[in-house]
Amino acid sequence: MSSLTRKQQTQKRHRRLRRHLAGTAVRPRLAVFRSNNHIYAQVIDDAAQNTLCSASTVDKELRTSLTLGSNSDASVAVGQLVAKRALAKGIQQVVFDRGGNLYHGRVKALADAAREAGLQF
Repeated sequence: MSSLTRKQQTQKRHRRLRRHLAGTAVRPRLAVFRSNNHIYAQVIDDAAQNTLCSASTVDKELRTSLTLGSNSDASVAVGQLVAKRALAKGIQQVVFDRGGNLYHGRVKALADAAREAGLQF
């Protein structure tokens, strides 16, 4: 049995993932953070240490239309919004960073929505 908490296990997976993932100006990183109540997505240029655009369930645009910030419907809305904002800035290709979470449920819903909205990864 592991003595690490669930959050520590996620952080450990994320550190392991980040050894191989890095966002550049040409292909930035789409980072996903999932909390109990909300989901957040950022498009990050790691070379310049700069967030290019972001979207989350606490954004003014989404807060009114969503009843709950912690379900797959909310994740789909965030995925579409972050893709729309990235495409508006001329970003078409990204590297997907699932943040140590399993590629399942809310994280998968966000990724699929971003792909359908036009981001390539």
